[in-house]
Amino acid sequence: MTENRLKNLALEVLGCFVSALGTYSFAVVAQVPVTGIAGIGAILYHLFGLPIGLSNILLNVPIVLCCYKLLGRDFFLRSVRCMVLFAFFTDFVLPALPVYGGDRLLAAVCGGVVMGMGDALIYMQNSSTGGVDFITMAIKVKHPHLPFGNLTFGAALAVILANGLVFRDVDAIIYGLLLNFLASFIINRMMLGFNSCMLALIVTENGPAACAAIDREVDRGSTILQGYGGYKQDRRDVVLCACSSKQLYQVEKVIRRLDPGSFIIMLQANEVQGEGFRRLVLGKKENETQ
Repeated sequence: MTENRLKNLALEVLGCFVSALGTYSFAVVAQVPVTGIAGIGAILYHLFGLPIGLSNILLNVPIVLCCYKLLGRDFFLRSVRCMVLFAFFTDFVLPALPVYGGDRLLAAVCGGVVMGMGDALIYMQNSSTGGVDFITMAIKVKHPHLPFGNLTFGAALAVILANGLVFRDVDAIIYGLLLNFLASFIINRMMLGFNSCMLALIVTENGPAACAAIDREVDRGSTILQGYGGYKQDRRDVVLCACSSKQLYQVEKVIRRLDPGSFIIMLQANEVQGEGFRRLVLGKKENETQ
C-alpha cells in the first residue's frame, strides 16, 4: 500500500471517529436530531434501543444498490469501509467513553461542528458513510456546481421533522436545524477551502520581468494578459498569479521591488484546479474524466 493510500485511510478512520463522536457523544445523548440514515438510526435507538451503527448498515443496503452504478466500485468499497468504521465507533467505542451531559443547546452546537469536521474529512477522501450521503454524492456528480453542504442540509430536513413528530418535541426540531446547519457550514468551509488560494492581478509595464521574478523567488507560475489603460489607452501587462496566502506576501514584495509603480489587486479564490493544485474529486476516480 502506497504512502498516499495509507494517508487517505488514516484520514478516513479519523473522519469516521470524529463524525461518530459528534453524532453519539453530543447529538444522540442530548436527543438532538441528526441527518439522513444516522438520524433514522437515532430514532430507532430511542424507540427500540437498536444500535445506531447496525441500523445504519441495514438501512443502507437498498440505497447502496441504487447508487452503485453511478458512483462506481472504488467509491462503493471505500464507503462500505467507512460505514463499518462508523458503526464500530458508535456501537462499541464511544459507549465506553464519557459523553457530553451539559446544556442541550451547547450539545447541538458542538455536535454540529464536530460532525461537520468528521464528514468533511471523509468526503475529502472521496468516500462517505453511506445512506443519504450516497444520494447527495450522486446529485453532486450530476450537478457539480451545487455546494455539498447545502445538499446535505436539504436532505436532513425530512429526518429532522420526522424526529420532532415522533417525539412530539418542537425544541428538537429547532436544535436539529441548528446542528445540521452548523455541520453543513463546516463541510462547505472545509471542502471549499481545500483548493482555495489567493489570486494576484498585477498591472505593470514589464510583464515578462514580473513573471520571471515570481518564478525565480516564489516558485509560482503566472500568466500575462494584455491590457490598456482606460484614460491614456497605453499598453499594460496584467500578470495573473494564483498562490497561497503566504506566497501572496512574497509576490507583493517581489513586485514592489521590481516595479514600485505597479498596481496590484489581491483576491480570494474559492477553488483552483490545474497544475500545482490538487483537485478534489467526489464519487469518481481522480483520473476519471467528467
